[in-house]
Amino acid sequence: MRNIDENEAPVKLEGKFTAIAVCWLLGNGCLFSWNSMLTIEDYYSSLFPNYHPTRVLTLVYQPFALGTIALLAYYEAKLNTRIRNLFGYSLFFLSSFLLIILDVATSGKGGIGPFIVVCVLSGAFGVADAHVQGGMTGDLSLMCPEFIQSFLAGVAASGAITSSLRLITKAVFENSQDGFRKGAITFLSISALFELMCVFLYAYVFSKLPIVKYYRSRAAAEGSMTVSADLAAGGIQTVQSGGAEEDPKRLDRLSNKDLLLQNKDYAVTMFLLYVLTLSIFPGFLAEDTGKHSLGSWYALVLIAMYNVWDLIGRYVPLIDSIKLKSRKGLLLAAISRFALIPAFYFTAKYGDQGWMLFLTSFLGLTHGYLNVCIFTEAPKGYKGPEQNALGNLLVLCLLAGLFCGVTSDWLWLIGKGW
Repeated sequence: MRNIDENEAPVKLEGKFTAIAVCWLLGNGCLFSWNSMLTIEDYYSSLFPNYHPTRVLTLVYQPFALGTIALLAYYEAKLNTRIRNLFGYSLFFLSSFLLIILDVATSGKGGIGPFIVVCVLSGAFGVADAHVQGGMTGDLSLMCPEFIQSFLAGVAASGAITSSLRLITKAVFENSQDGFRKGAITFLSISALFELMCVFLYAYVFSKLPIVKYYRSRAAAEGSMTVSADLAAGGIQTVQSGGAEEDPKRLDRLSNKDLLLQNKDYAVTMFLLYVLTLSIFPGFLAEDTGKHSLGSWYALVLIAMYNVWDLIGRYVPLIDSIKLKSRKGLLLAAISRFALIPAFYFTAKYGDQGWMLFLTSFLGLTHGYLNVCIFTEAPKGYKGPEQNALGNLLVLCLLAGLFCGVTSDWLWLIGKGW
């Protein structure tokens, strides 16, 4: 293995487009398993009709994700990012595989026992999400903005892909005996295989790309200890250089508290963004939009529309002229989205499905757009270790918003005699 020097400049940053593609796939893997569980909600609703699985599974998922990311964000500077990410993707794979085993072992029967196991595996997805989403976001924050944008687009693409696959499997198996179950098992099998692919992509492809090694080497030269294992996997051994002895302050970094105080507006914006979105998606869309001409397809189409427009929204900031960079502008945009709550309420009560599809699309578009704007703007101006830490802190705010949004989603049930 060769050594790195802090002042070494890359001759050629090769592998950028490959890295962007791999980031997109790894972003998919970040939520593919969880989105698969959400997308087969009609199957779980038929198995566990008395337990509100769409809402309960999300509510179980969030405390595990939030508690885990809080610990990981606190100890971020001392963690091995490679082990963290590989553990997360492996846990996604194992949990998806165990859902298949559970369904086969119980012959697709409901009951409180299988539902508790499904809830446990939902919590495992939360733990895996905290490892992967925080680890990958922090790691990519110290690289070029295109990487984090591609990763976030992949996260949204997982929802769009799973929704599309669910519509296909529903159409294929709708008229067959036990069609719900066949479609769900097909879904979970695809999910497990995809997560296994992500394990190999991260372990054997991403770390060896020249451009990735360059950014991690630069972060190591600035004092980052989280990238050493990934550098070693890429054939680079980090060494302490004389520059640190000449200028000890060069390796100093802002504390998590200082980073959070300097970026409190970004943190609040991220929190509010997810509170609003998760108070509507997926629980309200799945259970509270009434009966329309699309019948059993209605909730699936709404969720698919959200996911597709969320994906589109994450590519809009690539057009620099319409990318929102103002910190105040981002905060005001997040606050203004709360007008969607009465809009959804009155549309569900008095409007037709066309207006509901429009509102759902707008919800997804604004969510994806603001997400990318925040994550690509916030790390600018910081050193590698600080960018990594800030990425983890923003994911912590994201998951805190998710938890509050999922909790407030239950307020839609008030007055319905639940």
